[in-house]
Amino acid sequence: MISVLLKMAAAAITAAAVLLLLCGAVVGFPTGQAPRSSSDCGYKSCPATQPAMLNVHLVPHTHDDVGWLKTVDQYYYGERNDIQHAGVQYILDSVVQQLQEDPARRFIYVETAFFFRWWRQQGVRTRQAVTQLVNEGRLEFVNGGWCMSDEATTHYSAVIDQMTLGLRFLNDTFGACGRPRVAWHIDPFGHAREHASMFAQMGYDGFFFGRLDYQDKKKRMVEKDMEMLWRASESLAPPDDPNLEDYNLDTMVKKFLKTANDQAALYRTNHIIMTMGSDFQYENANLWYKNMDKLIRYVNAQQSQGSKVNVLYSTPSCYLQELHRANLTWSVKTDDFFPYADNAHDFWTGYFTSRPALKRYERISNSLLQVCNQLEVLGGLISRRGPHGDGDSETLRRAMAVAQHHDAVSGTEKQHVANDYAKRLAIGSAHCQVLVSNALSKLSGSDAPRVYCENLNISVCPLTESGHKFSVTVYNPLSRSVSWAVRLPVNGTQYNVTDPSGREVDCQVLPVSQSTQDVRRDRGYARNQLVFQAEAPPLGFRTYSVSLLPSRPPQPPPRPGTPLYLQNKFLKVTFDPDTGLLSSLSNLETKQTVQLKQNFYWYNASVGNKESSQPSGAYIFRPNSSTPVVISLTAKTQTLQNSVVQEVWQQFGPWVSQVVRLYQDSRELELEWTVGPVPVHDGFGKEVISRLDTSINSSGLFYTDSNGREVLERRRDFRPTWVLKQTEPIAGNYYPVNSRVYIKDAEQQLTVVTDRSQGGSSIRDGSLEIMLHRRLLVDDYRGVAEPLSEPGEYKDGLVVRGRLLLALTTPAAAADTHRPLAEAQVLQPLVSLQAGDLPHNTLLEFSGLQAALPPAVHLLTVSQWDRDSVLLRLEHQFQIKESQTYSQPVTVNLKKLFSTLEVVGVSEMSLAANQWKDEMTRMDWKGNTGEKPLRQGQGDPSAWEVTLKPMEIRTFLLLMHPR
Repeated sequence: MISVLLKMAAAAITAAAVLLLLCGAVVGFPTGQAPRSSSDCGYKSCPATQPAMLNVHLVPHTHDDVGWLKTVDQYYYGERNDIQHAGVQYILDSVVQQLQEDPARRFIYVETAFFFRWWRQQGVRTRQAVTQLVNEGRLEFVNGGWCMSDEATTHYSAVIDQMTLGLRFLNDTFGACGRPRVAWHIDPFGHAREHASMFAQMGYDGFFFGRLDYQDKKKRMVEKDMEMLWRASESLAPPDDPNLEDYNLDTMVKKFLKTANDQAALYRTNHIIMTMGSDFQYENANLWYKNMDKLIRYVNAQQSQGSKVNVLYSTPSCYLQELHRANLTWSVKTDDFFPYADNAHDFWTGYFTSRPALKRYERISNSLLQVCNQLEVLGGLISRRGPHGDGDSETLRRAMAVAQHHDAVSGTEKQHVANDYAKRLAIGSAHCQVLVSNALSKLSGSDAPRVYCENLNISVCPLTESGHKFSVTVYNPLSRSVSWAVRLPVNGTQYNVTDPSGREVDCQVLPVSQSTQDVRRDRGYARNQLVFQAEAPPLGFRTYSVSLLPSRPPQPPPRPGTPLYLQNKFLKVTFDPDTGLLSSLSNLETKQTVQLKQNFYWYNASVGNKESSQPSGAYIFRPNSSTPVVISLTAKTQTLQNSVVQEVWQQFGPWVSQVVRLYQDSRELELEWTVGPVPVHDGFGKEVISRLDTSINSSGLFYTDSNGREVLERRRDFRPTWVLKQTEPIAGNYYPVNSRVYIKDAEQQLTVVTDRSQGGSSIRDGSLEIMLHRRLLVDDYRGVAEPLSEPGEYKDGLVVRGRLLLALTTPAAAADTHRPLAEAQVLQPLVSLQAGDLPHNTLLEFSGLQAALPPAVHLLTVSQWDRDSVLLRLEHQFQIKESQTYSQPVTVNLKKLFSTLEVVGVSEMSLAANQWKDEMTRMDWKGNTGEKPLRQGQGDPSAWEVTLKPMEIRTFLLLMHPR
């Protein structure tokens, strides 16, 4: 199991942090570009402590949000100080100057996104001074990712990417001394087990965080259980990990001594940590250090009067080292730290859903980035500078890294900052689209311009709306073949679609629904949609030709009324003819049927009451009643049925509609929901849910994924590590759903796969609810200072559209199918279009793999590292004992992986790709700073065989040559 030792905050602490002891970080320079250093850094640079005294580790730090109340640029340059006084460039200027004044002073820095920008603006002399500070361990990087990521609403693949981006810069710039030894998440609003697991696999020795539930904290303080071992995976082999915490000091010596001793009473060693800093502090570092110097001097002077308190400048890793030296046995935690509440009625579970459109855009952008990375490798050097201009993956990589910040994808930022995040993703996407076009031109042999229609979900695409002939290329980023429903807005009534071999593909033309027309307004004019099923090979593309046929009569409009059922060879779904609502779902293969009623509701958002003044807001979910308001007891329905797809259009009211959709060969039922603009003229903020009530006997249990990977069991009104006093029966039972949630009994399991991170729960047995949208009238007093009421493009309120996929199986069968189903929603095919006829010699089908990978294996990363090497991550995507079929070790031969590229060298790395795997140790650094050459296979088959155990991710640097 991946284990982490945690230390959490005491009552007197205002800026707490948690620390994980992980598998062990290792010295090494995977790129060979980092400078050598003869100086001692890391644990060797830690100051001496006093074994017979209480050692108070002062940790000077700043917490610099990568966007929140101001944009990233505004925070860096110090603009818009009318919103918040903060200028990161001045913080770094000031800290570096003050560190040079006294060799005893220390400072830690976290967010590489800001440091990277500052570093590029510095001259040689400043860079040399900073490098010396790093080599001496006086400026220490902690965490080291591009940002301090959110833990509830992020997907693990994007977190790994943003950590890799930041850590690579530190590694290349400072070498081993720049490599963080601890992860530092003092601000995210609850903590995911998968994050702890990832940090362990990245080689961190500890993970510091700052927020845990107030009831959990109180119990741990009483029991002196503020440090713990966090076993963050049921499948992976164990390492140890500790936790840390901080609080601000009083400048008065007497009060400081009392505070230090009070805090020490809650912990098990003679070491405590106090963080000296907060958001955007140290712009005037002289003020901070001058006062801390006095504090240290005058407090330590009390030792001559018998005081047993020793104060010193320190860092989180130095504090961690002292915990390790104590050689104690720690308690073990195996669950996570959700949901987080800081008071009886203050549950931070609203942000699981806040800004749902941004959450979806981030997920789409992640998929595009993986496609971009893959095609940059497969297409070669021409991908960056080719027939379609200059493209790059780096712009989107950095935009995606910024979007992982805990006030970005979380939805807890001001509106103008959310707009800035979206703008960055859009700019990055445009750069990637050029790269993708160049790569596809190289691979296919066609330089014809490509179009990427980004509003297909609302039937907008000028090329297909007006084109009589065009081609559709579907690129699949997965390592297995996929079937994907292509839906294109058109104005014709009949089309011919052919695959690469010239065979006709069954296609149908459907009218565009009134709901879609209402959403898109004047952005498109297509009357119809062309729908067909496309097949795409692993890590490759297939191109289809589409031609408009001579005009035929318009397609018949959808039939009014509700059908008794929709059915294909796998599923049957029935409807209540009186209400128009779903009534049952059947799996025809397993002969299972569940009663299933689905409807939309909204919780009335509290604005405060006599129990508590706490309202619902961007962070906090607090309904004023446990009973949601049903939007409508009935739905107006229309029905479409053809050889490709069957649809029931449901209208629940002027601002809520849904399409119940069953494709011909699908084992999942699709619910495409549209919500908004959420009306608030009645004076009520609304938190809108889709609720599914079933006949499954779930016995108070439901299951959610952690950052898209391992699944955790949730029990209603229960916490595994303390006796819960439930004060908010709805909000206190909400959990983050990154990709899937399910309920089950002995025979049946209903899984819901989402297309973005959302909040979800099972408030009563047999029921699942997913929060879709939130529009609120007041701020929740957590700093944003504006209500969560997104204006939308037309300034009358945001409209959001999304999909839920429903799968009904036995619990055993669900393990084999639902994880790959969720993965396919995260990494969706990319559709590009070209007008007219393609040249006759165009390659219409291509796969970058020699063969599909085994079902248990996911190709997590294929990314260009430098000119000749490629970063590869292979992942076993099943947990131990999860699947009778796939929860077994599986072996992949790297030599037989790629179809057009030959692997000639390989070396394994840590998960974040900043250490050599075979050098990773725990708390025992060897100081090796030399370049490690890629291992040559030399004809030994075992050199290329990679075996993956359940839930294992293995990271490799490959030396590649074209075949």
